[in-house]
Amino acid sequence: MNPLKLIVIGAHRLETRLDAARFRLKRRMGWLGPVQIMPFLGYGNASMVTFSGRVLEEKDLGDPHEEAHWWENLRAMYHRIESDEIPYARVRAEFNGQPCETRTDDDGYFAFDLATAGLPVNASGWFDVHLQLAEQVTPSQGPITAPSQVLIPPVNADFAVISDIDDTIIRTYATDFFRMMRVLFLNNARTRVPFEGVSAFYSALQKGPDGASNNPIFYVSSSTWNIYDLLLAFLDVHGIPRGPLLLRDLGLDQTKFVKSGHEHKLDKIERIFRFYPHTRFILIGDSGQQDPALYSQAIQRHPGRVIAAYIRDVHPLNRSKVSRIAREVETLGSEMLLVQDTEAAAQHAARRGLIRWSEVSTVHRQKEADIETPA
Repeated sequence: MNPLKLIVIGAHRLETRLDAARFRLKRRMGWLGPVQIMPFLGYGNASMVTFSGRVLEEKDLGDPHEEAHWWENLRAMYHRIESDEIPYARVRAEFNGQPCETRTDDDGYFAFDLATAGLPVNASGWFDVHLQLAEQVTPSQGPITAPSQVLIPPVNADFAVISDIDDTIIRTYATDFFRMMRVLFLNNARTRVPFEGVSAFYSALQKGPDGASNNPIFYVSSSTWNIYDLLLAFLDVHGIPRGPLLLRDLGLDQTKFVKSGHEHKLDKIERIFRFYPHTRFILIGDSGQQDPALYSQAIQRHPGRVIAAYIRDVHPLNRSKVSRIAREVETLGSEMLLVQDTEAAAQHAARRGLIRWSEVSTVHRQKEADIETPA
């Protein structure tokens, strides 16, 4: 066996035992703080829904506001990363009257796949899920519940959108490590900055060519689940349409440690394609890292299903590489465009009949307003 794999397996076993021992000690000594369920938005199709979440000791992250001091944001980020998970806890879910139960894994994660039996034919939209801990983890805390939702797209959706997050809708400066760390740790959902016009463009894609559709949007990122709440709040604060966020679990498990963030993203994209086998897609990413290559692989594996891939130009040194990939994509019957800003993508989408032409003016106005708004 590969020496690195042996090291990772050994480290994972040690980490699991230490975490389990720490949890047992805290529980025995009464040191466990309040426990919470952190639900992740799920998604579904005509036959099943899938959703997940995590059970953790509750952290006081505070309420993000524009006047927050940098040390408040740093403290909140530290608590996100230094999460205290609750392993092997029994979690009960109820969807559309169907109860189901599972246990969290070593890192406090749980997942459900449930049939959509009983829903009206061609039901679509957001559907409620009720989550509850099926056991009392701390003696002083009452019933622990959490609401969640799953998105079932309409069967006649024009298309679905799969979008990257970092340097695609939110400025993270992923190609500049120190600047990226400063933005990540010293800002919050209200002080982090979206790219100009993103909210209007994504809303236009959601509404589609007739302005009345409800096309689903999925967000796939190499970011860790630990900052899920920050990213979801960012979408809400800046008026960007909600959609399931598919993030990455970091750990010493060989399936997490050895696999790169880019492989993770391709796996998530593949799962969405398989989940909606008759849906066409629009892919949105950036030129900073591997999005063009990943999207090219998706297009090769699923010929005829990607209408267009928009790549935000954030790294001038990668332009020739993106152009080469775009030419390869063209031979596959799809289209990849390197765009300077959101308005350029909106103009192309309008020309292709993916959004209404009137939405381009809306994107332009929002872009100008975003430029004038001080960060």
